[in-house]
Amino acid sequence: MNQRDFISYCQSELGDAYVLVESKDQVPYLSDWRNRYHGKALAVLLPKTTQEVAKIVKACDQALISIVPQGGNTSMCGAATPNDSGQQIVLNLKRMNAIREINPSNQTMVVESGCILQTVQEAAKTQGFLFPLSLGAQGSCQIGGNLATNAGGTNVLRYGNARELCLGLEVVTAQGEILHGLRSLRKDNTGFDLRDLYIGSEGCLGIITAAVIKLYPLPQTKWTALVAVPNIPATIELLSLFQKRTAALLSGFEMMSKDSLDLTAKQFPHMKNPLTNDPFYTVLVELSDHEGEEHARNLMEQVLEAAFEAGIANDAVIASNLSQAQSFWTMREHITMAQAQEGANLKHDISLPISELDTFITETDQLIRDQFTGVRIINFGHLGDGNLHYNIAPPLGVNASEFNRVHEEAIHDVVYSQVEKHHGSISAEHGIGQLKLPDLEAHRGSVAHQLMRSIKTALDPKNIMNPGKVLP
Repeated sequence: MNQRDFISYCQSELGDAYVLVESKDQVPYLSDWRNRYHGKALAVLLPKTTQEVAKIVKACDQALISIVPQGGNTSMCGAATPNDSGQQIVLNLKRMNAIREINPSNQTMVVESGCILQTVQEAAKTQGFLFPLSLGAQGSCQIGGNLATNAGGTNVLRYGNARELCLGLEVVTAQGEILHGLRSLRKDNTGFDLRDLYIGSEGCLGIITAAVIKLYPLPQTKWTALVAVPNIPATIELLSLFQKRTAALLSGFEMMSKDSLDLTAKQFPHMKNPLTNDPFYTVLVELSDHEGEEHARNLMEQVLEAAFEAGIANDAVIASNLSQAQSFWTMREHITMAQAQEGANLKHDISLPISELDTFITETDQLIRDQFTGVRIINFGHLGDGNLHYNIAPPLGVNASEFNRVHEEAIHDVVYSQVEKHHGSISAEHGIGQLKLPDLEAHRGSVAHQLMRSIKTALDPKNIMNPGKVLP
């Protein structure tokens, strides 16, 4: 099958309106969210059903046309962007957006890959349940992409990553066959766990078309506070204190450095930190409770009182209503947007053992400032699970694009060397994509890298599934 016949076949299966071949129609699908990567496509295809996906993949297998699966296109690592050859197709799953089932007895939901995360959250809430995956991009990111990258977010501390929230998958293989794995079982010990193989594989092994996801009882109340802490050791002590006193009620523990909040206030003046004395570190802590408001508030006040007595907190503001609590979260979530408005910066989505955080931050801050005079370190993240967004902005007045072009590799080397030294990971929740592809083998080691290659070769021998992502 040549390319012309392939396009004709896709048009006959999907309809002309869902086979985009004109450049002007393809534009929204050819660049990543950060506008770092740009590509071309033979066609952008918009299937509606799993069967249509399977037919397209079979045709690609026969014609040796490679596929770039795409969801909400919010990848931070260029995982959903085609190359510049113009020979790949983009398979965007946004039309596959049905919620197939909500099962209160099982506390599960069956959703298609194109469902927007926020839509899934709202559907669960109408039935009295919580789907706890929560991301800054939840208004546009899709469940398929969340699973393909094993997304994290702000609730990992209590509920885990996307992997922990999924019970079963429906997948179209690289040969166009359908893996029917939509089981809502908590226990299923029948050989290799194929579900976990596809979660986090970034579309390199197959295409996730639907999933069974876990639901949880909707908390009766949430109490949110901002806490000023003097340093990272105090932040870790505060985390330990909350974990001991509140156990599973602790659902959020976010750290924001002074520089990150100063940048947010600069770009969004109405989002100034309400804590006095401009603390060096601010923690956003949230408790989710099923026993009512009084119980949660008392717990929050008791832990904060103990923190003041221990000298690990200097100030705190407890949200008095839902609107104020949301303003705290909005301030946290706008750090990324503030960076984007300030200009291009070098991002590092890393994770470390919590016991190593203080030493890592102290050492790496010093190394970066010594070697790259005047840079701004925008450090924030999900400290409760050890995930830092350790980002480097150029000095004020310096052209960001030029600075990044000259110094990107050297800065990455410093940060990633420190990550290795402190037994961390170069990708906590954003994946590998094409951004971190050159660093993966050195980080994981040759044995792990070869095993991943072997799995890729076994499941996708023609290398048509998202080539050039994760593995060279």
